[in-house]
Amino acid sequence: MTEVFYHNSYNRDRLVHIVDADLPTSEALSVLFRLEGFQTECSSTMAQLLSALEHRHPDVLVMNMVVGGEDSLPMLRRFKSMRTGAPVFLISEESDVTRAVEAMKAGCADVITTPIDTERLVRAVRDSLRRDVHVGAVQGGWRPVEIRGFNQLTPREREVLQLITNGQSNKEAGRELGISPRTIEVHRARVMEKLGARNTADLIRIVLTS
Repeated sequence: MTEVFYHNSYNRDRLVHIVDADLPTSEALSVLFRLEGFQTECSSTMAQLLSALEHRHPDVLVMNMVVGGEDSLPMLRRFKSMRTGAPVFLISEESDVTRAVEAMKAGCADVITTPIDTERLVRAVRDSLRRDVHVGAVQGGWRPVEIRGFNQLTPREREVLQLITNGQSNKEAGRELGISPRTIEVHRARVMEKLGARNTADLIRIVLTS
């Protein structure tokens, strides 16, 4: 029960966007992720997805390999070029190794074949969100490294993060920023949640490896 509560609490602000022309599949996946505590949004066409992306970038994108007869790989590449750091999972109705390899090279986190193993999918999504660094597809001979969550930090949270990584205590950081140690603790907790850090040492490791 504690583990379930932890996952639901940890996921409550995270959005999983599902792209599939098959309505029953979208609804089933939406229910699956809502039970895990995620927010969900669904699109049945690439045009709908693009419209949704103008309002909010998802934390996870789950997309059918073919949506309404349209190949999803160009959209995968376009989404990865936005450098949000969000993992993308593709669903394939057939086992095609060549296509799977092509998708992985384009930056896909994993290709899930139907019938969907829901436990494997949820586990893969959890594992991806726990990773601090996402390595993108090769662009011009190099691979961009995206640090998930940094773009979500507020200016104050960035200041707190900087002071923490400099080794300052909550009291010292609070004195420098003119706020209470308790407020520093609240900001630090939010930073840790956004960056997927389990503790302060893990938080510092994320910053140092970035």
